[in-house]
Amino acid sequence: MSQNTEKHTPLLQVIDLHTSFKTDKGEVKAVNGVTYTLEEGKSLGIVGESGSGKSVSAYSIMQILDGNGHITQGKVLFKGEDITKYTPKQMEDFRGRHCAMIFQDPMTSLNPVYTVGNQIMEAITTHNKVSREEARKKAQEMLELVGINDAPRRLKQYPHELSGGMRQRVMIAMALVSEPSILIADEPTTALDVTIQAQILELMMELQKKLGMAIIIVTHDLGVIAQMSDEIVVMYGGRICERGTAEDIFYNPCHEYTKGLLRSIPSVSNMKKKLVPIAGTPINLLNMPKGCAFCARCDNAMKICLTQVPEEVRIDKTHLASCWINIRDNKYLHDEEAEVKA
Repeated sequence: MSQNTEKHTPLLQVIDLHTSFKTDKGEVKAVNGVTYTLEEGKSLGIVGESGSGKSVSAYSIMQILDGNGHITQGKVLFKGEDITKYTPKQMEDFRGRHCAMIFQDPMTSLNPVYTVGNQIMEAITTHNKVSREEARKKAQEMLELVGINDAPRRLKQYPHELSGGMRQRVMIAMALVSEPSILIADEPTTALDVTIQAQILELMMELQKKLGMAIIIVTHDLGVIAQMSDEIVVMYGGRICERGTAEDIFYNPCHEYTKGLLRSIPSVSNMKKKLVPIAGTPINLLNMPKGCAFCARCDNAMKICLTQVPEEVRIDKTHLASCWINIRDNKYLHDEEAEVKA
């Protein structure tokens, strides 16, 4: 009887990624050994404070870093092919056609002197050999797809003539015109009020189901990604400190930083509960500690946390964390060792 030995290749693999920025004060190590996988049609949420490295890891995939930023180590595999080895021309084709990005502030991302229609049409003609009329028709279809009313009129308007929510929908339309396999959303709801936030997230989930694309959503707000992520990655100091399903992260947080993030989120079920901010200030990436990046802000830090970086250990089948407390108390790890000995 023959066996199927064909190896599965994920859509996207980020492997031991290191990204640094050279500054007058020294080298800023913004991403330090980040590894994660994104499967076709799935959603990955990357969460953390400002300066945690979450956005830089996403920009590294697209290779749209500032001039002083460079990937110093690691691989980014798209369908098994390392795109860090791509030429500038190959990366131009990768961006938009295979992977697109929604940026944080649509008002600064859209060009104020060109109409919405011209900007969407440019995104279409860059990757497709179509006439201007065909591009205009496709642009109108995309605006209708993302829920913008009176699309023919909107095509002739400038970004400042649209509301914040509509500008964000235009950004989503521009990102999706070439039907990419991967959509990266960098803080897509930050500049929007709560009602519009919910509409944009719902729209992204609907489009994901309709188009079958995979999504990476980058945010500082755990609440934003609770309902739409198949896996959540928590970053601090350029490293991944915890990863798992939404249920793992919300109901069984195992890293002290994740616990701190959750304590700072208001709870609808208990509005009288006092919010507890994370003590201290974010880490200085110019002066990284020898041990755990979160050690200086952790109430339960041990001596080993000061000098050694904790390895990532498995809490259960879908849940991993990098914390010395978990390494010391890890029941799953001890159970597996007992099974091996038995």
